[in-house]
Formats: sequence, C-alpha cells, structure tokens
Amino acid sequence: MKFSARWITATALAAASFAATAADPIKIGVSGPFTGGSSSMGVSMRDGVRLAAQEINKNGGVLGRQILLVERDDEAKNERGVQIAQELINREKVVATVGFINTGVALAAQRFYQDAKIPVMNNVATGSVITQQFKDAPENYVFRNAAHDSIQAPMIVEEAITRRGFKKVAILADSTNYGQLGRADLEKALELKGIKPVAVEKFNIKDVDMTAQLLKAKEAGAEAVLTYGIGPELAQIANGMTKLGWKVPMVGSWTLSMANYIDNAGPGGEGARMPQTFIQEPTTPKRQSFIVSYLKTFNPKNSRIDSPVSAAQGYDSIYLLAAAIKQANSIEGPKVKAALEDLKTPVEGVVTTYNKPFTKTDHEAITANIPVFGEVKGQRVVYAYEADFKAASEVKVKDVNAKGALTQKK
Repeated sequence: MKFSARWITATALAAASFAATAADPIKIGVSGPFTGGSSSMGVSMRDGVRLAAQEINKNGGVLGRQILLVERDDEAKNERGVQIAQELINREKVVATVGFINTGVALAAQRFYQDAKIPVMNNVATGSVITQQFKDAPENYVFRNAAHDSIQAPMIVEEAITRRGFKKVAILADSTNYGQLGRADLEKALELKGIKPVAVEKFNIKDVDMTAQLLKAKEAGAEAVLTYGIGPELAQIANGMTKLGWKVPMVGSWTLSMANYIDNAGPGGEGARMPQTFIQEPTTPKRQSFIVSYLKTFNPKNSRIDSPVSAAQGYDSIYLLAAAIKQANSIEGPKVKAALEDLKTPVEGVVTTYNKPFTKTDHEAITANIPVFGEVKGQRVVYAYEADFKAASEVKVKDVNAKGALTQKK
C-alpha cells in the first residue's frame, strides 16, 4: 500500500498537534484579594492552592496533564471580580475556578461561571446565600468547602449566650454584604435564644474610629460584642475598647483569626473567640505535613500562617477539583460538576476527609459538627477549649444530620 508524502506529513502534523493538545496544562482560575485589607485571607488561600497544585503536579498531574493556576487579584472589589471572571472564562479558558474571599465579590462574579457551565469552588467566602444563588436553576455550578454563616452565626451566639452566660450583647458588623448578611444571621440566632441585641451598629471598610459605635454598645450595657467584619476594622474595635477603658469579650466570625486583626490589635485583641475549621496545630499526620510544607515553602512571619483557615481550605479545594476531573476523565464543566456531586473516592484534606461532600442538591462540604472555637492567645489562634484540642486527632467528617446551635434550643 502506498501513501503520498503529503498524506504522511499531514498525518504526522495532526498526530503532533493531538499530542500537544493532550499535554496542554489544565487551567484553573484563582481569584481573591492579594492586596488590601482582605489580603491576609487572599494570600493565604492562594498559597494553599499553590501548595496543592505543586504536590499534584509533582505526582504526575491530573489525566497526565499539569495544573496551571491562573491567578488574579480581585482587590475585594465586586466590579473587579466581574472583570476577572469574564477574562478567565473567555480569554484564559479555565476549566474551573477556586477562591472568592468576599461574599459580595462571589455573588457578583460567580454568575458568569454559572452561565458558562464552569464549576466554581468557593473556598473562603461564607455568606449563606452563596451556594443558593442558583438553587432554582436546572444545574448549579457553585460549590463551597468553607463553613457558611448559617453555621457560624449560631455558634457565635451559642458561645456568648449559652456557654458564657451573657445576657446583653451588642452586634458590630461592617457595611458589606458579608457583614450585613452575617448580622442578620446573628439576629436570627439570638431570637431563637429569646434575646434581642442591646445595640446593633454598622461601620465601613477602612474606618479607623469605632468610638461612636462602641459608646452606644457600652451605654446600652453590653456584656460582649459580637462581630462580623474583617481584620483591619476588627482591630479598630479592639483598639477602640482599649482607648475607652472598656474591655468586654469579642466573639465573632472566623475572621477574628486574621493576622491583620491579631497584629494590629496587639494585647487588646487577646481573648477574642471565633469558629474555625482549621487551627495551626499538627493534630493529624495530614495537618502536620501541610503545616511543615506551607512554612517551608512560604516562610510566613513568626512561623504563623496569616489565615490558617484560608490556607487549609484553599489547599483542599484543589484536591477536590482534581478528584472530580480524574473521576470524570474530562475537563468539560458539566462532567466535572456531575463528578463533584457524586465523588466515588474520599479525598483526604487538611480540614476533613471529604467522603461524598456534595450531592446534586447539596453543594456545601462543611457541616455544623466540623468547626470548633479558636481563641487569640499569645498573638496566635489556639483551641479555645481543651476538649476540642484533645479530640482534634479524630477527623470530623461531614454529617448532614448534624444539628447546629441554631436548631438547639437550650
């Protein structure tokens, strides 16, 4: 049988092109604030993502292809998040995106991934509505592996009212979607306890003087301050209390663990308590390996991860996506989404072991039994309760029947 030189050349070129295409990296977007007030969360998340991608690539990648991270700084701005989403989808052709630190940015930007049928894994943003934004659509491409606010807000109330016995509490929340949605969740949880906050005050991002809000809380007789905001402004609350000579406990959302709260508040920030899915302690071999690798690779100041929760959840999000792509044997969005909704093999993460973390109707990987309380002590976050620390070697896994504090009337 004879073949023309032209046919042989064309066939060779086609084969070479196919081989090149088959070896093309798998592009995954990484979107978060890498500058500004939210950056300790964003950079920690990004570095956790980088660490996971490095490990996966070192072990052969996914489907024989390397993961290529396409990172973009959304500056915690909704409009910037929208621009990045469009760029990652239309120009970079990402197969999925991880990230979103800020609830407002997530709600503004993730609709573009939904329309493009590209999975997005929220690994830090906690607004309860995030995974529900498209719940009525035939298919939902939004997933999350962070503890949403409908878990956290009741935990905060349980800690303040039931465990510590405060009867009068004030709420201080920032004016963002995150702060105001969280404030609403706190008020709902307090109502279930039969308690109305003695003061509900709002502040803006970059505010440096909380005197007016704190005076209202103090004059109303608040015994504790419940917070929903991010590090820099939370530090101003602690600093404002110090200036007023009025120190009551702060109990708030997980963001009280941010480095720019701990460092900017200094001694005045000690004792703050917050829900955490991960505390920087080597309580399991997986967590020990993660901490050692993270510190060696990124060398953070004082050997302290700026935002341990963000780093751990960022790391886990890449392993979840990699498992779905492998199971789907495809990078097509609908197939990856379907695999996420029915993962056959457990994924060992830092926060938990993800055993069937998602279903078609449940895109939340974290349930109420997983988070514990952390406390700022000695410029770090430690376990607030010795019992939680002693039990930390036993990995808590998702339990859809776990009853959060919101449903536990005492």
